[in-house]
Amino acid sequence: MQIEREVRMREGASKLLAACSQREQALEASKSLLTCNARTLALLSQLQKMRKAQILQRVGSRSDEVPSGHIIPCSGKVALSDLRIPLMWKDSEYFKHKGELHRCAVFCLLQCGTHIHDTDLVMVDRTLTDICFEDTVIFNDVGPGFELRVELYSSCVVEEFCPGAAGPRRMSCLGGSMGCSSGKKIRGAFRSTTIYGSISSGEVGPGGPKYNLLAHTTLRIDHVQDGFKTHDLLLDSTEDSPFWLPLYGNMCCRLVAQPLCMIQPVISGQLKVKLGEALKCWANVYSVLGGQSILCYQSQEDLESEDKPLLVIAIRKDTLVCVSEGESHNIHISTQLQGQDVTYTLTMDTPEDMQRWAQALWQHINNMNQWKQCCDHLMKIEMQSCKKSITVKQGSLYHQTGSVTPASYTQTLAAISRLV
Repeated sequence: MQIEREVRMREGASKLLAACSQREQALEASKSLLTCNARTLALLSQLQKMRKAQILQRVGSRSDEVPSGHIIPCSGKVALSDLRIPLMWKDSEYFKHKGELHRCAVFCLLQCGTHIHDTDLVMVDRTLTDICFEDTVIFNDVGPGFELRVELYSSCVVEEFCPGAAGPRRMSCLGGSMGCSSGKKIRGAFRSTTIYGSISSGEVGPGGPKYNLLAHTTLRIDHVQDGFKTHDLLLDSTEDSPFWLPLYGNMCCRLVAQPLCMIQPVISGQLKVKLGEALKCWANVYSVLGGQSILCYQSQEDLESEDKPLLVIAIRKDTLVCVSEGESHNIHISTQLQGQDVTYTLTMDTPEDMQRWAQALWQHINNMNQWKQCCDHLMKIEMQSCKKSITVKQGSLYHQTGSVTPASYTQTLAAISRLV
């Protein structure tokens, strides 16, 4: 169960935080606690919605059912990468290095539905002009109506680190179908999340570093673009806060999407296609619908050998698909190309095949309209070659040795969670 896994991860992070002797370890443990809290609350919210739906189903409510004739769009992947947040230091701080050196540990929490990811930790002071996150975060099984919330958290880094224990645990029986043991753990995590560390404040308990929400924004399908784009940030802190950083009020990132209809074949099979209205010439072809076209090959072997298709039928958002009435099993596809209407006629051997292709075409065109510009061309998701350490090159950020990499920290946390 996902909730129980997050509870075990949270308990492991709590134990690690209590045993931390270095500041970097404590910052990473506190970040993990905040992330686990967010995931637990998101999963509990989803569980509550599922139980509500079950109750409505038992009493016979149909308010949440899909309307008759409504076509549900396909899901897809959404990826956010190369996140940059510019800083606006005062001239006296950045150029003249006057005033107290202000350092903060920052990271981003990215949430899309119940899927939550955190970025690497970045140490920030006045020697940096931008906060850069090199992570590529991918959300799978996302619909076109997605909302991707980006939250920037900050914690003031003090020179003297005093190790401290995490707050006490509170547990009570959750009851229900989860069982008493699981319920106690989940309710304990939920209460400690509420009492000691709300997601907005970022507090994880007495004695540990505290992360606070610095800024946030919500990205939707209209923000998707195959390139860098600037988005507005809503600031959640003031200059008198110890964790405050001089943000410009915007961020730059690359947000791309890959609907499944653009990367996977929708339907394929043998059919006949009319090659010309004047010649009335028909050809037996093996056709594959996917992306922005139907690719017609002379045989399935030509497709597998990646030969050039015999015919390419363009499919656009405004393509019209009509089914012939009567005994003929024909489908007419009309598309505008270079200002002219072009019509193709497909015929199948059986009415079942015709209905299957027609439904697939209507579904595919609906997917393209729902995913909007994401179906204009296939966007590329660029992955980083390797994960970077939290250590930043500027010498002013770290004076101590023995920094912790995210990989080694994750392995330690996972080992501790298995012992819980």
